[in-house]
Amino acid sequence: MKRSLPWIVAALCGIGLAQAGDFDNFLKGLIKQKLQPAAPTQPAAPTQPVAPTIAQQKPADQLLKALLSGRTSQEEELRIGQQIAGNLLGAAPLVRDDGLQRYVNRVGRWVALQSERPDLPWRFGVIESDDLNAFAAPGGYIFLTRGLYRKLNNEAELAGVLGHEIGHVIRKHHLKLLQKSQAIAALGSFFGAKLKNENEIVQNLIGNGAEIVARGLDKDAEFEADRIGLVLGARAGYDAYALPAVLAEIGHVAKNDKSVSLLFKTHPLPEDRLGQLSEAVGDKLDGLAEGQSGVGRFYRLR
Repeated sequence: MKRSLPWIVAALCGIGLAQAGDFDNFLKGLIKQKLQPAAPTQPAAPTQPVAPTIAQQKPADQLLKALLSGRTSQEEELRIGQQIAGNLLGAAPLVRDDGLQRYVNRVGRWVALQSERPDLPWRFGVIESDDLNAFAAPGGYIFLTRGLYRKLNNEAELAGVLGHEIGHVIRKHHLKLLQKSQAIAALGSFFGAKLKNENEIVQNLIGNGAEIVARGLDKDAEFEADRIGLVLGARAGYDAYALPAVLAEIGHVAKNDKSVSLLFKTHPLPEDRLGQLSEAVGDKLDGLAEGQSGVGRFYRLR
């Protein structure tokens, strides 16, 4: 029997309204591409010259002004992401399994190549935590927990989860969250004074530990990342229904289970996410060739 998103949603009694945006065009493009990797895009040329005074400012002032303006360069994005990732790994280190980490990086980088930012130095990892969760930081740092990895049944599901987090990076959701944060307004008075370097700025913005990834994004950002994750997984040749299958599996976990307490605090409920995907996709995947599950290649945790 052919699976469908409405069928998965019905299993969880989920409903939702779609904000598909350009999702229809993504899906049409999938069918036309016949699951070929997306071609790398060239970065757009700047429309306005950089003011000469910026080059004369201290690096700390440059970074803070970039965050305030929402025009962060890729180099600045990478520095912010590096510190956020370092804080996260300080709270939950990588699982000590080199084979697992290499495998997740191979899958993640293949999926990231299907995105509009294939040139980022993407890094993926599985961290020590029994929680069911995954995290992204600016610049291409992406982690999922051991607990979530154990819930996955095949490589396609891993690709879908990583594709969701890749969506957060390519849409710069966490950078936008930083831009809106009250911490930026508070730091504005420190220009040229108390903040001595970029690390100090980032640390003041994100706090100690992994606060930035634990704050939670708004629902629209999560719904957008779900749509992107589905598309990127399918572009990479995987089963397009793999990410919805993961959401359905998580939806069966009791809401008072401590393993999902942070996930449900920072994300819409799985049934709502499935409802949104169902409305956005409809029957648009009917012409798409069936993707692979990759179950035979899936790395099993020891």
